[in-house]
Amino acid sequence: MADKKAPFALGSALDSSSGWQLEEDKPSSKTVEIKLPAKHFLVLKMEKRQGKPVSIVGPFFLEKEALTKLCSVVKKKLGSGGTCKEEWMEFQGECREKLKSILVAEAFRFKG
Repeated sequence: MADKKAPFALGSALDSSSGWQLEEDKPSSKTVEIKLPAKHFLVLKMEKRQGKPVSIVGPFFLEKEALTKLCSVVKKKLGSGGTCKEEWMEFQGECREKLKSILVAEAFRFKG
């Protein structure tokens, strides 16, 4: 039994920096294709989270900075809270119709 080797090594080499790579430093395997607003085909969904309605719209193919800026503008026009996660935006409450009219005014298109 003493001659068996473990399939893994315990511990970390502290003298090299390769073991201390942060999530942000890792190269991203996901490439973001940037599209014009007119080339988007967005989907509107509604979910209930902890008994409260959440309106979800996406997927957006924009740079991270452009998406957060658009999210901020839409939140101000809606008058409700929200966030952008990856390529989707989430807003508090049932506001799909108002959300659709705001994004159509920004030249985005919707499926269906």
